[in-house]
Amino acid sequence: MTNPVVLIAEELSPATRAALGDGVDVRTVDGTDRVALLDAVSDVDALLVRSATTVDTEVFQHAPKLKAVARAGVGLDNVDVDAATSAGVMVINAPTSNTVSAAELAIAHMLAGLRHIAEASASTKDGRWERKQLTGLELFEKTVGIVGFGRIGQLVAERLQPFGVELLCYDPYVSKARAAEFSVTSVTLEELMRRADILTIHMPKTPETTGMIGADQFAVAKPSLHVVNAARGGLIDEDALYDALTTGQIRSAGLDVFSAEPPSASESASRLLTLPNVTLTPHLGASTDEAQERAGVAVAKSVRLALAGELVPDAVNVSGGEIAKSVRPGIALADRMGQVFTALADYSPSKLKVIVRGEIAEKDVSAVKLSALRGVFRPIVDQTVSYVNAPVLAEQRDIDVELVTDTHSERFRNEIELRGTLSSGRIVSVVGTLASKTQEHKLVGINGHQLDVPLSDHMLVITYRDRPGIVGQIGAVLGGAGSNIAGMQVSREADSGSEALVALNLDRPATGELAATVQSSIDATRAAAVNVSY
Repeated sequence: MTNPVVLIAEELSPATRAALGDGVDVRTVDGTDRVALLDAVSDVDALLVRSATTVDTEVFQHAPKLKAVARAGVGLDNVDVDAATSAGVMVINAPTSNTVSAAELAIAHMLAGLRHIAEASASTKDGRWERKQLTGLELFEKTVGIVGFGRIGQLVAERLQPFGVELLCYDPYVSKARAAEFSVTSVTLEELMRRADILTIHMPKTPETTGMIGADQFAVAKPSLHVVNAARGGLIDEDALYDALTTGQIRSAGLDVFSAEPPSASESASRLLTLPNVTLTPHLGASTDEAQERAGVAVAKSVRLALAGELVPDAVNVSGGEIAKSVRPGIALADRMGQVFTALADYSPSKLKVIVRGEIAEKDVSAVKLSALRGVFRPIVDQTVSYVNAPVLAEQRDIDVELVTDTHSERFRNEIELRGTLSSGRIVSVVGTLASKTQEHKLVGINGHQLDVPLSDHMLVITYRDRPGIVGQIGAVLGGAGSNIAGMQVSREADSGSEALVALNLDRPATGELAATVQSSIDATRAAAVNVSY
């Protein structure tokens, strides 16, 4: 078996390469060389980039084996997530890698603006000694307003506490109680703008947040206000900011991000370059050695998970979130149960329930549903099926998929059932569990028949009218075909002549032809070849 190929399209740290570990072939290419990139992705399994490589529909069309694209950083402006999802490619980033760096830069801009650091450095290097002209302000006892109180906003608050400041925040998705845990008072945006001596913004950029700090907000601000944006360009209306800075409506600003980058590319942003009361940096929020290494190592570890067929909690185009330790063993089981379901159903269901019972039902088991869907489609579509595009495939086939949880399980500590309704009205049900400390995959129910048989790679499942001699006939057919029976279990009802079901573990792959021969020889109701993989 050949090793998966990982293509690195931009310079990444040695620690990133080390985190990829053994068992992968690492190649490199200049991601900004479009022709070279398209040629290099033709047989790769994963692609690692930073911000300079554009990953779009054309790249996915040239990369039929691609399973994951990883951006070693927070943003994804250079990756077409929708195109990746359609292609079944997982998109990974490192959402927490630069949080400390961004928080520290915001505070650096506060101090630099209050103390004229940039202007003082330039004038001193120019031979001037302007102590009086560059008298600044202390951060002590000032009121700092934090707009956006997520990870970075909270880090800013924690780091500002020792400065002896009053902290306000505005975030419609954070409760007052949560803000109070950081000794921060949650207020409206208008109140924050009225009271703040320093404003720092840490919101994501969305249609709702674009331009959220504009002329109306500056109109109620103190003339001493210092504005910091180290989050996303466009959150502050740059024309309104320019007017407020040039008319004395506010004191100063520190900006790391702009609506267009570099800011010289935009008329509104470029005007800010001329102002002496603005400190500017070229989008340095994540530009520390530590942040870059954290980002690279984080995505490398996620790529390894993706290549192993595991769910990646931080994948941006996969729902599911963090997977509890107790839930993880059920992910592979759900995938294999999906494959069993498809083998028994013959057709895609119109409705599918993924039912999780037992202790793990107390956790978030949405990843189990994704894995089950992946298993259902793997045997029947000619494209790579991933956790990303499995829900898309279900939607395209108009399959109504439902996740049901029940903390009570009668027979086992935990069990996973797939129950589907076919267009004919026939219901197909398969139930599995994890047994003993080894977490062995067991098949414990099929269409109402109780079993307790290992879920092996190769099986035959046969339903027939119960009568003497049938098992012997099945054995004779399999022996004649050179298929050895590794194990079997019969599930039968008490009444003679009723339906029985036998599940056989085989040493070699079961074929549809073999199943059809067995079905014909014993006049079985149904015989299905089941071949599953990890």
